[in-house]
Amino acid sequence: MKKNIAVAGNIGSGKSRLIDFLCATYPLVPFKASCDNPYLNNFYSDMPRWSFHSQIFILTEKFKNFEKHSSTFHSVIQNRTIYEDAEIFARNLYQSGEMSETDFKVYYDFFLTLTRTLPPPDLLIYLHSSVGASRKRLQERSSPLNRQITNSYLKRLNRLYVNWIADYNLSEVIIIDTEHLDFATNLVDRVDILAAIERFI
Repeated sequence: MKKNIAVAGNIGSGKSRLIDFLCATYPLVPFKASCDNPYLNNFYSDMPRWSFHSQIFILTEKFKNFEKHSSTFHSVIQNRTIYEDAEIFARNLYQSGEMSETDFKVYYDFFLTLTRTLPPPDLLIYLHSSVGASRKRLQERSSPLNRQITNSYLKRLNRLYVNWIADYNLSEVIIIDTEHLDFATNLVDRVDILAAIERFI
């Protein structure tokens, strides 16, 4: 039976590693990344001016990507849900003053309109880790942009994630604390992960 699995979590929580592991273990097809955001450079140079444009582009691409993969006959797994784009990242921009109230309301209304037409995932795997653990993973990456992410930014996202997952009720949820997990190389951790999600997949 075809499954739609989503992996959610803060930056550096281990989503990509888990998806690679699950795709190597089960016949799952990962969502392909969307095309490059044409607003990204402008966004980082002037967030209040370009935050709305950037988030609308990301939301639209995520919707199109979902439609594309939902039409296949394969079970799929996605890195981050469309809900996180709105409830975590856009909301953080609004709360930190980088997106105006008017822009956020227009954006959020568009988000609600899109998501009313989308089925929720069959399973949501939420990865939680501390800011320190996320920071350590980010420092291991080669991207200079990832290493420039501040601890205060990660803390704000963590708070939003905790609030969001506490109220999330659209599908089955597995919460995995990745603080000390190393399912990439540790056999015991791999067994624990598979035991937690086996019955869903």
